[in-house]
Amino acid sequence: MTTGFIGLANYKVLFFGKIPSTQTYAHELIARRGAADHTAIVAAAQSAGRGRYRRTWVSHHGNLYVSFIFDCPQRDARLSYRVAVAIAESLISFGVPARIKWPNDIMVDGKKICGVLIEYSGNFVIVGIGVNIKSNPTVAAGYKTTRMDRYCTATVMDVLGAIMKNLDIWFRRDFIDVRARWTDLAVGLNRMVEYRGEDVELIGINENGALMLRRGAEYILGYGDEIKMK
Repeated sequence: MTTGFIGLANYKVLFFGKIPSTQTYAHELIARRGAADHTAIVAAAQSAGRGRYRRTWVSHHGNLYVSFIFDCPQRDARLSYRVAVAIAESLISFGVPARIKWPNDIMVDGKKICGVLIEYSGNFVIVGIGVNIKSNPTVAAGYKTTRMDRYCTATVMDVLGAIMKNLDIWFRRDFIDVRARWTDLAVGLNRMVEYRGEDVELIGINENGALMLRRGAEYILGYGDEIKMK
C-alpha cells in the first residue's frame, strides 16, 4: 500500500493494489477512529466488491474503485442526487454521454457504466463508486453494461480527479441547482415504477430529495427502498 495526498480539493488518498472492498476498508477506518473528511480509498482491484443489498460488484483491473469518506453528522436524502450529478458531469467532461437512472446508476446509451453505494457510519458518510473504464462485467441476461474506453481514452487517475473536483462542486451548490441538473440527466421520468407493489408514475424529486409519484389523480412522496424501477 502507498499513501499520499492528491493536490486536488485537498483529498487524502490511500491507494491499494488489491483489497477485499474499499467500502469495507472505509468502515474499518472509521471504526478505528482513523478517518477524516475528504479521505478516499482507491483499489486497483477488489476481491469482494459489493453494491446495494450486498450484491457482488465485479472488480477487475483497469477500472476505478473508490470509497470517499465525508463528514456527515446527519443523513440527507439529497446526497445521492449530488453524487449522481457529480459523477455524470465527470463522465460528460470526457465526452461520455452519461445519464442518471434512479437511484444510483450512471447509464450510457441505456447501459450501466457506474454504480454507487452510499452508507453512513457514525458522523461520516461513505460514498462508494465503481466506474467501468477498461472492462465491463457480464451480468444477468437483459442487463447491459458498458465502459468508458469505448468513448474516450481517460485513465483511472483522470476519472478519479474529475470526480473529486465535481463532488466538491456539487456538494456546495444549492439543491435547487442540483435538482434541476439531475432532472435534465435523469432517465425514467414520467414512466411507471413499482411503489409498495403498485404501478405508479415517477414524476421527479422535490426540494427535500423525496421522489414525486403519481397514482391516477393522487400525488405521493416516496423514499428509497419503497421504489423499484421497471
